[in-house]
Amino acid sequence: MLHIVACIKQVPDTKIIKMNPKTNTMDRASAPAILNPYDAHAVEEAVRLKKKYGGTVSVLTMGPPPAVKAIKKCIELGADEGYMISDRAFAGADTLATSYALTKALEKIAKHQPIDLVICGKMTIDGDTGQVGPGIARRLNIPPLTGVKKVVEINKEKGYAIVQRKLEDGYEVVKSTLPCLFTVEKEINDISFAPLPNMIKAARYQPTIWTADDLENVDRKQLGLKGSPTIVSKVWAPPKPEGGQLLEGTAQEQVNKLLSIIFEKKELFQ
Repeated sequence: MLHIVACIKQVPDTKIIKMNPKTNTMDRASAPAILNPYDAHAVEEAVRLKKKYGGTVSVLTMGPPPAVKAIKKCIELGADEGYMISDRAFAGADTLATSYALTKALEKIAKHQPIDLVICGKMTIDGDTGQVGPGIARRLNIPPLTGVKKVVEINKEKGYAIVQRKLEDGYEVVKSTLPCLFTVEKEINDISFAPLPNMIKAARYQPTIWTADDLENVDRKQLGLKGSPTIVSKVWAPPKPEGGQLLEGTAQEQVNKLLSIIFEKKELFQ
């Protein structure tokens, strides 16, 4: 029986979100909050592995109280338990501080039920760093298998997992000891439709919520803004591309005009 924990995040829908032209920051109120798409595939894969090998699927997230909605979505997908760490001490966390806080929560979960596998999405659509999963693995001292496109086999008795990792020109087959951590690609599966019983369960479900004080052996200097060595100083929308310019005249005249334009824009080629 496997115990799989999927780490998830609630994010703004980047297809809809707008930029504040005055502050150059994302106007999060302009878009609905959704379960990070890559994390949805992580939960889906965890549920499929549970059905294949038996076991329990837990989900873990860090965020403000409204992030409970993301956990409820995971319950709809088939997760069994949900955990959330929520505290102002976590605010402003970068990927380093986030992986530290999630690791402490995973250690607390593991005391109740040992964890065989942690699954994360490849990245979040509001950050695109792909650093939190490997950061958790490093802190837990377990192997990270990134870019997983297919789980070939999980063998708890013999303590190994075999997966296909996506490469630029194909894939590689990797065997790892358990416990380990996967970060998964979207192509690993198709999201299933939630059955009615799961939807009813999710509507009534209340996850376990912990504050920083509930976690054990926490160094508060590594939490939130204090524990974040990186800062996003500015975010802006790229300028709209200028319209093309039609060059007219003889071939030589067009060449001369083109060279003139290139020299005017030479800083773009440096």
